[in-house]
Amino acid sequence: MSSTLHTVAPADLFVRYSPDSARLGDRHLVERRLSDLRGSFADAAAYEAALAQGDPILYQVSAVEPATGDGQLHYGLGILQPGRIGDEYYLTKGHYHSHRPAAEIYIGLKGEGAMLLEDEASGESRLVPLLPHSVVYVPGHTAHRTVNTGSEPLVYLGIYPSNAGHDYSAIAKKNFRHVVVAREDRPTLVARSA
Repeated sequence: MSSTLHTVAPADLFVRYSPDSARLGDRHLVERRLSDLRGSFADAAAYEAALAQGDPILYQVSAVEPATGDGQLHYGLGILQPGRIGDEYYLTKGHYHSHRPAAEIYIGLKGEGAMLLEDEASGESRLVPLLPHSVVYVPGHTAHRTVNTGSEPLVYLGIYPSNAGHDYSAIAKKNFRHVVVAREDRPTLVARSA
C-alpha cells in the first residue's frame, strides 16, 4: 500500500476559512458576475434590465484540490449573494460532474438557500433546503444549482471526489427544466417556460 501523505502539500492538510467570505486560505477566488450568467435566468427581459443597472458579483468560489486519484477528495467554499432577477432568486450556473457517477455533498454554513437538483435521465427535479448546520446529498448523474432564497449571503462548502470534474456546457445548452421563484415571498419550484 503506497502513501499519498507525502504527495500532499502541508498547506493542503490544514486550511483556514472565514464564514464571511469564499476564500479558502490563499486559494484562487473565482468570481461570477451577473453578465457571466446570461441564459441562466428564465426572465430574459428582467435579466437585461438588471444588467443595464450594473454588473454585480453574484457569487464567489475557491477550492482546495490537494491530490487526485482513487479515493481522493476536493472541496470548495462558495458565497452566493442575495437578490432576484424578476421573481427568480440569485443562483449559480449549476453543473453536472464530468464523471457523471460522482456524488457531492453540500454543507450549509450561513444564510438560507436551496439546491435545485435535476436527474439527468428522467428530468425529475427537486428543491432541497440548504441551511446552516445542514447537509445536502447530490447523487451522481444529477445536475445541481445553488440558489440564495434569503436576505443575506449564503455560504456553503461542497465536497466531491477528485475525479468528479465540472460540466457546465450541458447546462449552458439546455438549462434546468425548473426555476426557483418567489411566490408569496417563499421559494417555489416552477417549470421553466419555453
